[in-house]
Amino acid sequence: MSTTQSDRLRELLEPLVTSQGLDLEEIAVDSVGRKRVLRVVVDSDTGADLDQIADVSRELSAKLDASDAMGEGEYTLEVGTPGAERLLKEHRHYVRAVDRLVRFQLAEGGELVARILGVDDEGLDLEVPGVKGRKATARRLAFADIDRARVQVEFSRKDKNEKDEKEEEA
Repeated sequence: MSTTQSDRLRELLEPLVTSQGLDLEEIAVDSVGRKRVLRVVVDSDTGADLDQIADVSRELSAKLDASDAMGEGEYTLEVGTPGAERLLKEHRHYVRAVDRLVRFQLAEGGELVARILGVDDEGLDLEVPGVKGRKATARRLAFADIDRARVQVEFSRKDKNEKDEKEEEA
């Protein structure tokens, strides 16, 4: 997708997404065979539920139909959220990932997997999990030291409330 088309689509669609209390995270137009697919990714600090996705999808579809932003050919509109293993790019993404496990590619080289405990304007407060029964350690990481960061899916982590309840019982 050309930068011009991307900019035009963002300019057209972002006010509608914002009016629904959501952030426009990403726009992509892909060719699938002879058809085109316009993918719009939205999110908010509290997440986006299916009703919000459906509402914004209807509004975006109507706005696109009334404009020539997608040209003459057929296309499919897909509206969704970033997904479980989202790439963290903006400050708000890090804020939304507090208490989540993240894999960091460091600017100096190397990799770090840690849980985000806090976010401020300069960087992150992290908890680096202990290995082989060792305790977790605290670490500070500046945004300038991060090359890439992606949320990791955790299947076996106990819910914090469940963990707190068990500690109170003991």
